[in-house]
Amino acid sequence: MKTIIRSLFLVLLTISAIAPAYAQSPVIGAWKAFSGNNTSIMLITNGYFTITSYDASGFKATLGGTWEGTSDNGGTTHIEFNSADSSQVGTNPDATVNFEGDDLTLTLGNEKMTWTRIDDGNSPMTGVWQITGRENNGTMNVMQPGYRKTIKVLTGTKFQWIAMNTKTGQFFGTGGGSYTFENGVYTEKIEWFSRDNSRVGATLTFKGAVTGDKWDHSGKSSTGDPIHEEWTRR
Repeated sequence: MKTIIRSLFLVLLTISAIAPAYAQSPVIGAWKAFSGNNTSIMLITNGYFTITSYDASGFKATLGGTWEGTSDNGGTTHIEFNSADSSQVGTNPDATVNFEGDDLTLTLGNEKMTWTRIDDGNSPMTGVWQITGRENNGTMNVMQPGYRKTIKVLTGTKFQWIAMNTKTGQFFGTGGGSYTFENGVYTEKIEWFSRDNSRVGATLTFKGAVTGDKWDHSGKSSTGDPIHEEWTRR
């Protein structure tokens, strides 16, 4: 598992190196790769990434954080979470990549990994959203920013939420899959869920409205509890 995560990690690091060369970088969006029985999903937005691995038995691992290109063929990341190795949180590794057309190909020694595009991130929802408010007894309570946070990363068709503590390196959970947002209705189809694999395949529907960088989100959680939240674009 550590080998898989390390390989995925290096892929993302190298991708970040070429992004600054484009106004709308071709790396932005969702990507898929396969290694044995594992499926890996990589989400890349402007300055943030996630990589998740799972198979038929369930969730395996996830990592992610911010990225920044530093030269034509190099870049750095800042790891905010790593479910397989919390010691990586706070580190800033770099690497190089070979990027061709609509495929990302990485060669590591005798190993080669190819990512295939799922979407190009062309959506007004693409980006990183952080929960900043939650209703309790009819009052929307503001959640103060801190090391412990829950974010949701969206591309054109894919989403992932992550709960973490960026100071301690603690990882609390994640879930993700496909989404649509049409006519005020936000719908998620779960493809992986670290806390309960039996929820994979479930569809959740919410009311949603976006005003500027604020996203009003209400409905029922994966456990059936009513929720009303406010998310803010980072």
